[in-house]
Amino acid sequence: MASPDAVLEVTLAAFRAGERVDVYAIAAGLGVSRASVYRWFGSRDGLLGAALARQLERMVQAADRRCRARGAERVSQVLDRTVRWLAEDSSLRTYFDNESTAALRLITRSDGLVHQATVAALDKLIQRAEEQDGYRPPIDRGTLAYALVRLVEAFLYNDAVAGFRGEVDRLREVQEALLGVHAQE
Repeated sequence: MASPDAVLEVTLAAFRAGERVDVYAIAAGLGVSRASVYRWFGSRDGLLGAALARQLERMVQAADRRCRARGAERVSQVLDRTVRWLAEDSSLRTYFDNESTAALRLITRSDGLVHQATVAALDKLIQRAEEQDGYRPPIDRGTLAYALVRLVEAFLYNDAVAGFRGEVDRLREVQEALLGVHAQE
């Protein structure tokens, strides 16, 4: 029998292919019931949110592995690389084009899986910079992670539901100021 992890991987593959996530097709393809998928994830949005949260966590981890900077610059570069990947992601753009209101809600709701996973991933990144690089955030780590995520959402996603704003260069300037990048040089 397929596991929740297998369901997430198939969901991500469908999403990255630009396909609409169809719980019935995913369940049938894996030989599990839709009821099992709903029991594991609660709804189609729950499944999609868990898959997107997993993808985002992987992006942050991949960007961090590639980064050679330290401290505030490390956090800034990892965040910038992740944001640029998101802005360039054609599957995410397709999702916003096809399901704009639902996509915006799923990704930015403060009680949603994607937002919470993004804040948690950024909090862990800041914590690693503290422990490994001696970084001292200018404000409480959790508050900083939350504020940075909200900024990313504001700069990347148009809350008028017209698609991406994609202001990644201006976003980097703001995040560097919040992180204290130049103050710690």
